[in-house]
Amino acid sequence: MATFKGNSGTVKVGANAIAEIRSYNIDETMDTIEDTAMGDTYRTYKTSLKSFSGSVDVFFDDTDTSGQGALTVGSEVTVSFLMEGDTTGSHSLSGTALVTGRTITGSFDGMVEASLTLQGTGALTEGTAA
Repeated sequence: MATFKGNSGTVKVGANAIAEIRSYNIDETMDTIEDTAMGDTYRTYKTSLKSFSGSVDVFFDDTDTSGQGALTVGSEVTVSFLMEGDTTGSHSLSGTALVTGRTITGSFDGMVEASLTLQGTGALTEGTAA
């Protein structure tokens, strides 16, 4: 079984890598529908709709116009999470997402950072980088 080092990963908006990534996460979930009937002794469920969401934490870089700059709140983007980096055959999760939030923080003894939140719209595709 292959494992990946976190510092090898990257996230892309369209074909453009996001600069200064500190971390990322992606969550995929599935709703359930209860189908328990009278007389059953245990609750039972059926699968329903899937969804995904994620976030990318970065050092804020206003010169990264095609990466961080493309993630403006309200925009719809194609996003790819590449756990092994951006080489042919690398494992990826990708889909279309809406940018739902951006938080920028800074302190006197640290770097200015940004956290960008995404809500998937449609399927999350698991595959490999081209």
